Amino acid sequence: MAFRGFVVWLVIILAESLHGAARVAWLQPMVGDFRARQIAFFTGLAIILTIAVAFIRWIGATSRNQLLLVGWLWMALTFSFEIGLGRLVMRLSWERILSDYDLSRGGLMIFGLIFLLFAPMLAARLRGIEIKSAAR
Repeated sequence: MAFRGFVVWLVIILAESLHGAARVAWLQPMVGDFRARQIAFFTGLAIILTIAVAFIRWIGATSRNQLLLVGWLWMALTFSFEIGLGRLVMRLSWERILSDYDLSRGGLMIFGLIFLLFAPMLAARLRGIEIKSAAR
Protein backbone atom coordinates (compact mmCIF):
# COMPACT_ATOMS: atom_id res chain seq x y z
CA MET A 1 0.00 0.00 0.00
CA ALA A 2 2.78 2.49 0.89
CA PHE A 3 4.66 1.70 -2.32
CA ARG A 4 1.52 2.20 -4.40
CA GLY A 5 0.86 5.44 -2.53
CA PHE A 6 4.38 6.54 -3.44
CA VAL A 7 3.83 5.66 -7.12
CA VAL A 8 0.62 7.70 -7.17
CA TRP A 9 2.49 10.59 -5.52
CA LEU A 10 4.97 10.45 -8.42
CA VAL A 11 2.02 10.83 -10.81
CA ILE A 12 0.73 13.75 -8.72
CA ILE A 13 4.09 15.51 -8.60
CA LEU A 14 4.63 15.04 -12.35
CA ALA A 15 1.18 16.47 -13.09
CA GLU A 16 1.75 19.35 -10.66
CA SER A 17 5.16 20.07 -12.19
CA LEU A 18 3.61 20.28 -15.66
CA HIS A 19 0.84 22.40 -14.18
CA GLY A 20 3.46 24.74 -12.67
CA ALA A 21 5.30 25.04 -15.98
CA ALA A 22 2.03 25.88 -17.74
CA ARG A 23 1.27 28.46 -15.04
CA VAL A 24 4.60 30.19 -15.62
CA ALA A 25 4.36 30.03 -19.41
CA TRP A 26 0.74 31.09 -19.93
CA LEU A 27 -0.95 32.42 -16.82
CA GLN A 28 1.86 34.39 -15.19
CA PRO A 29 2.44 36.74 -18.18
CA MET A 30 -1.27 37.66 -18.10
CA VAL A 31 -1.86 38.18 -14.37
CA GLY A 32 1.57 38.31 -12.71
CA ASP A 33 3.41 35.81 -10.53
CA PHE A 34 1.51 36.24 -7.27
CA ARG A 35 -1.98 36.09 -8.79
CA ALA A 36 -0.98 33.20 -11.07
CA ARG A 37 0.20 31.17 -8.06
CA GLN A 38 -3.08 31.84 -6.27
CA ILE A 39 -5.22 30.86 -9.27
CA ALA A 40 -3.13 27.77 -9.98
CA PHE A 41 -3.49 26.66 -6.36
CA PHE A 42 -7.15 25.87 -6.97
CA THR A 43 -6.62 24.13 -10.30
CA GLY A 44 -3.83 22.18 -8.61
CA LEU A 45 -6.29 20.90 -5.99
CA ALA A 46 -8.55 19.69 -8.79
CA ILE A 47 -5.63 17.87 -10.43
CA ILE A 48 -4.67 16.18 -7.15
CA LEU A 49 -8.23 15.09 -6.44
CA THR A 50 -8.69 13.77 -9.98
CA ILE A 51 -5.54 11.66 -9.70
CA ALA A 52 -6.48 10.47 -6.21
CA VAL A 53 -9.94 9.41 -7.37
CA ALA A 54 -8.49 7.63 -10.41
CA PHE A 55 -5.96 5.61 -8.36
CA ILE A 56 -7.51 5.17 -4.91
CA ARG A 57 -8.78 1.63 -5.55
CA TRP A 58 -5.37 0.59 -6.90
CA ILE A 59 -3.63 1.91 -3.79
CA GLY A 60 -5.69 -0.53 -1.73
CA ALA A 61 -6.12 1.58 1.41
CA THR A 62 -9.54 0.91 2.92
CA SER A 63 -9.30 1.95 6.57
CA ARG A 64 -9.27 5.47 7.92
CA ASN A 65 -5.75 4.90 9.28
CA GLN A 66 -4.46 3.56 5.96
CA LEU A 67 -5.98 6.44 4.01
CA LEU A 68 -4.49 8.97 6.42
CA LEU A 69 -1.12 7.22 6.21
CA VAL A 70 -1.17 7.64 2.42
CA GLY A 71 -2.17 11.29 2.92
CA TRP A 72 0.71 11.85 5.37
CA LEU A 73 3.06 10.26 2.85
CA TRP A 74 1.84 12.55 0.07
CA MET A 75 2.04 15.59 2.33
CA ALA A 76 5.57 14.87 3.59
CA LEU A 77 6.90 13.99 0.14
CA THR A 78 5.37 17.10 -1.40
CA PHE A 79 6.75 19.41 1.28
CA SER A 80 10.20 17.83 0.92
CA PHE A 81 9.99 18.08 -2.88
CA GLU A 82 8.97 21.74 -2.74
CA ILE A 83 11.83 22.64 -0.41
CA GLY A 84 14.37 20.59 -2.38
CA LEU A 85 13.26 21.92 -5.75
CA GLY A 86 13.11 25.48 -4.51
CA ARG A 87 16.47 25.52 -2.76
CA LEU A 88 18.60 23.11 -4.77
CA VAL A 89 17.27 23.43 -8.32
CA MET A 90 15.68 26.86 -8.55
CA ARG A 91 18.03 28.45 -6.00
CA LEU A 92 15.16 30.34 -4.36
CA SER A 93 15.65 32.07 -1.04
CA TRP A 94 14.07 30.66 2.10
CA GLU A 95 11.94 33.81 2.21
CA ARG A 96 10.54 33.13 -1.27
CA ILE A 97 9.87 29.43 -0.56
CA LEU A 98 8.21 30.09 2.78
CA SER A 99 6.09 32.90 1.31
CA ASP A 100 3.99 30.20 -0.36
CA TYR A 101 3.09 28.96 3.15
CA ASP A 102 2.57 32.39 4.74
CA LEU A 103 -1.14 33.24 4.90
CA SER A 104 -0.39 36.88 5.73
CA ARG A 105 1.39 37.14 2.36
CA GLY A 106 -1.33 35.34 0.41
CA GLY A 107 0.40 31.96 0.44
CA LEU A 108 -2.02 29.05 0.23
CA MET A 109 0.33 26.05 0.23
CA ILE A 110 -0.39 25.18 3.86
CA PHE A 111 -3.95 24.46 2.72
CA GLY A 112 -2.55 22.41 -0.15
CA LEU A 113 -0.62 20.23 2.28
CA ILE A 114 -3.71 19.79 4.44
CA PHE A 115 -5.68 18.89 1.31
CA LEU A 116 -3.07 16.24 0.44
CA LEU A 117 -3.49 14.72 3.89
CA PHE A 118 -7.21 14.21 3.37
CA ALA A 119 -7.27 13.67 -0.43
CA PRO A 120 -7.09 9.84 -0.20
CA MET A 121 -10.03 9.76 2.21
CA LEU A 122 -12.04 12.17 0.07
CA ALA A 123 -11.21 10.13 -3.05
CA ALA A 124 -12.30 6.91 -1.33
CA ARG A 125 -15.61 8.50 -0.36
CA LEU A 126 -16.13 9.83 -3.89
CA ARG A 127 -15.44 6.35 -5.30
CA GLY A 128 -17.90 4.78 -2.84
CA ILE A 129 -15.25 2.75 -1.01
CA GLU A 130 -16.41 1.64 2.42
CA ILE A 131 -13.95 3.17 4.87
CA LYS A 132 -13.31 0.87 7.81
CA SER A 133 -12.58 2.41 11.19
CA ALA A 134 -9.48 0.25 11.76
CA ALA A 135 -7.04 -1.66 9.51
CA ARG A 136 -7.79 -5.37 9.28
